Amino acid sequence: RAATSAAPAAPGTDPFGPAQTMRRRPVLGLILAGWLGAPLIAQPAVEAGRFVWEFEAEGFGGFSGLEVSADGASLTALSDRGRYLRARIERDRAGRISGIAAGPVRALIPPAPGAWAAYEIDSEGLAIGPDGTAYVSFEGIHTVFRFADLDQPAMALPRHRDFAGMIANASLEALAIGPEGALYTLPERSGHLARPFPIYRYADGAWHKVATLARRDDFLPVGADFGPDGLFYLLERRFSLIRGFASRVRRFRLDAGGIDGGEVLFESRAGRYYDLEGLSVWRDAEGRIRLTMISDDNFSFLQSTEIVEYVVREDGDDGVAPEGAGG
Repeated sequence: RAATSAAPAAPGTDPFGPAQTMRRRPVLGLILAGWLGAPLIAQPAVEAGRFVWEFEAEGFGGFSGLEVSADGASLTALSDRGRYLRARIERDRAGRISGIAAGPVRALIPPAPGAWAAYEIDSEGLAIGPDGTAYVSFEGIHTVFRFADLDQPAMALPRHRDFAGMIANASLEALAIGPEGALYTLPERSGHLARPFPIYRYADGAWHKVATLARRDDFLPVGADFGPDGLFYLLERRFSLIRGFASRVRRFRLDAGGIDGGEVLFESRAGRYYDLEGLSVWRDAEGRIRLTMISDDNFSFLQSTEIVEYVVREDGDDGVAPEGAGG
């Protein structure tokens, strides 16, 4: 995984060090990307950039959670093995990611030494509040933990009674903080093809089920965020052993009173991207909603850590020219 590095910054000027620039790899998913990338239909969101992130560090990879700063200049990425890193994002004049300067890969700190068995460390969802308080969902033990900062020990939030009955390795994967400061989560699987996904809200020290999301196809929720517009954005994934991963993002109005029908912003063809699991939503310098997603490489040499960005075209907005093919 040798990476090409940009010229290093002067000593002491950048805590992240030199940025790792993109090097394309002859992996089937990328070779076929142009053929598979044509959009199924005209979609409100168009692809604005793709970046394969390669970084030589122990524990790098397996990313399932993502938070991007409000200005798009930095990120925090969470792996599904209880590790995280922070990084600075470099962009070209068109706003596309051109390099990433990463800090060290660090381990999350349990509430007490030895509190997490190795098989329980399955961190999936990440949500960071304006004050830096972070929340991480563990789907193996169906629990959300609070961190005053990610370098501080975890504190378990109380669990809803439904959590104990959730499917192992398919529970609380999507996690987001609403505009009112409440936490929202939903499981990756509902337990039955005809059963809707329950949506839970955490406020005032307790979880409450506030809505259900109809399960109409085989897409499964894997990441979520509330955008600066106050809307709820949901990243979903579909997998085929032959065709690979397909991704979809929808957005909804969601609050303590329930959820609306939502709209599809984009749906990719299978094989267009790797296993996109983390989602962060922010507003770029042009005032457009931007969706930044990160893939889980599953620590496999057949996959890569890929960052994909889409821009949402609103009514009367021509958006951006698609990067390659948009969907």
